[in-house]
Amino acid sequence: MTAAVEVRGLAKRYGTVQALADVDLVVKRGSIYALLGPNGAGKSTLIKTLVGTLKPEAGQAEVLGHAMPREARAARRRIGYMPQVPALYGDLSVRSNITFFGRAHHIEGLGKRVDTVIDFVGLNEKAQRKVDTLSGGQKQRCSLACALVHEPELLILDEPTAGVDPVLKQGFWKHFHALARGGTTILIATHLMDEPLMCDTLVILRQGRLIVEGTPQDILA
Repeated sequence: MTAAVEVRGLAKRYGTVQALADVDLVVKRGSIYALLGPNGAGKSTLIKTLVGTLKPEAGQAEVLGHAMPREARAARRRIGYMPQVPALYGDLSVRSNITFFGRAHHIEGLGKRVDTVIDFVGLNEKAQRKVDTLSGGQKQRCSLACALVHEPELLILDEPTAGVDPVLKQGFWKHFHALARGGTTILIATHLMDEPLMCDTLVILRQGRLIVEGTPQDILA
């Protein structure tokens, strides 16, 4: 397969609000793909469909060859998902949070893998700290480590750098590009205008509709 994600005619409505309207897109393997749009554009609805927590009213979504949400359980073993608000246990340490998520995936050699992702996100000195004592940016890094601990083929990120300072955001993007060079496919939703310029492909969503798709350079031109 050359595509990590394929979406055809996807539609979802919340009452009178059309969250997604006949959306088509293809995310190539090993690429960084950006969903750009303001709040309410449909980015989070699309992501929830791709991770299998939301059933569309029309259309099809295939993730790593799995039809969603029907084959969500099989797909989730191969997906890393970082939600917009970190889903962490505040009374547990950084290491314990990552270990908990790793155990859910039945990883062999889990201890070494936890060490690797803690080092990757730069939290070695905070590994034994309770999450509730961390700054917002450190919680984001811990959330990223939890999404990476099982070495996913596809990493889905919902506003991962929202509220993060510029220096830390630059560090996040170094991580993302390193992962992509290693073969990980990354799908990132953002409302920040600078981030899509660092991606391979950009889609702009507005009121649930796909307005334009292409490379950032082509769209700017």
